[in-house]
Amino acid sequence: MAVAVAAVLTLGATGCEVTVGASPASPTPPADSLRQLNQLVIAAQGSMAGYRRDRFPHWRKTGDNCDVRDAVLVRDGTAVRFSGCNVVSGRWHSPYDGKALTDPSEVDVDHLVPLANAWRSGAARWDDARRADFANDLTRPQLVAVSVAANRAKGDQDPSLWRPANRDYWCEYAQDWIAVKHFWRLTVTTGERVALIDMLETCTWPSSRAP
Repeated sequence: MAVAVAAVLTLGATGCEVTVGASPASPTPPADSLRQLNQLVIAAQGSMAGYRRDRFPHWRKTGDNCDVRDAVLVRDGTAVRFSGCNVVSGRWHSPYDGKALTDPSEVDVDHLVPLANAWRSGAARWDDARRADFANDLTRPQLVAVSVAANRAKGDQDPSLWRPANRDYWCEYAQDWIAVKHFWRLTVTTGERVALIDMLETCTWPSSRAP
């Protein structure tokens, strides 16, 4: 997936800087997503033994008193205003459910591939430093600002158990899920793979569709 050039946003007189960083620019072509999916190892879900969210340290600092969560809120929002590095207002579009949000308390920064799902699909074998890289990944489409309600409904479920209510987002959601798992070499279950293929069917394919 192509990525945008990193940027830094300076906020007010406090001198606080939020490093927005590289972010996804254009979706992976559907045929490329399908090829990436076909390269993923299919395996049953691993055990949750030993899992804790703090085994995926987040959020990293990205500037003076700012962190990765702030960076995502800046990247995904418009007219974002701060008190220090605390986001106090702005406008966000939640792609999971299509909701327009203006209250930061109604916005979550979601790990597209949930931390618990990553643990069950390979991250249990990583060290905490690599898990931190995964949990703070601003380069892949792993972090997205969504409504609190949608994030709570999703939990740690994969696409075989949960899909965004906004069906217009299914194509991009599947492409992004595959891109993240492909880069981080995480496994998929049989049901997860079937669901991802089904969601890719909602994409607009070029006239010469690649197998």
